[in-house]
Amino acid sequence: MSGNTSGNPTARKHTALPKAQILIEALPWLTRHRGKTVVIKFGGNAMVDEELKAAFAQDVVFLHHAGLRPVVVHGGGPQISKALDRHGIVSEFKAGLRVTTEDAMDVVRMVLAGQVQRELVGLLNQHGPLAVGLTGEDAHTITATKHQPRIEGELVDIGRVGEITEIDTGAIEALLADGRIPVVSSIARSQDDGHVYNVNADTAAAALAAALDAETLMVLTDVEGLYEDWPHSDEVISRLTAKELEKLLPELASGMVPKMEGCLHAVRNGVETARVIDGRVQHSILLEIFTDEGIGTMVVPDKPDVSDDVTEGEAA
Repeated sequence: MSGNTSGNPTARKHTALPKAQILIEALPWLTRHRGKTVVIKFGGNAMVDEELKAAFAQDVVFLHHAGLRPVVVHGGGPQISKALDRHGIVSEFKAGLRVTTEDAMDVVRMVLAGQVQRELVGLLNQHGPLAVGLTGEDAHTITATKHQPRIEGELVDIGRVGEITEIDTGAIEALLADGRIPVVSSIARSQDDGHVYNVNADTAAAALAAALDAETLMVLTDVEGLYEDWPHSDEVISRLTAKELEKLLPELASGMVPKMEGCLHAVRNGVETARVIDGRVQHSILLEIFTDEGIGTMVVPDKPDVSDDVTEGEAA
């Protein structure tokens, strides 16, 4: 007997059934998320590995075609460091932020808007005329003032690093209404002088998510999520509230602080969930949004006080 199963409906059903089950599992999530805005911070290993970059682009396009409204925000740490090195500018960090001199800012702007953004827009547009790139400077999308971190009680000048003061979502909303995928570089216009600022991309993504009334903020990282007791355990916290996260912040490694502060800001300003997910896993975005298990760490707003629930119940 031939090994061909084309004439055997039972065999055909057997091989196709897992695909159908995957689609059915996604159905309630497709229904829940349809029409909702999702802000995704693209970074980490997903930004430099070719296969992960391609998978990321596929995921974002899938979200778009599934009826969601994805907005991508990106930084470009590795690419900026390489470019600064080529220009003979030393990379220096203070309080976890890149010291950005005037010369360094020119390179940062060139790399983010002229290299990283262009590549990402190109990957997305392999799937159709979807992605449009902009920076925080465009249409006053992100406005910032000079940020001076406090180190050992003293304010420290780290150059053209910005603290976000205002978000104007007009350009992004217009692109979303036109069926496009906005790709935003984390550069801001200055509130008080003619310069531009380098803004932490995690912080920018969180601020945009809040301003857009996004359903979800997703931050890609190079770890599985927020660890319960690192480095003593690699157990990932799958879900925690804003208050629980706030208590953990002082204990976190410096690299995770802006990510988790961003998640905290988002859920305390109207975003329903903020998620830190492992960008080293192909299709991690789809796994997080469209499967029952999910991956990474999800931050949710604090529950209302019991007194609030009682009042609501009485009002009803």
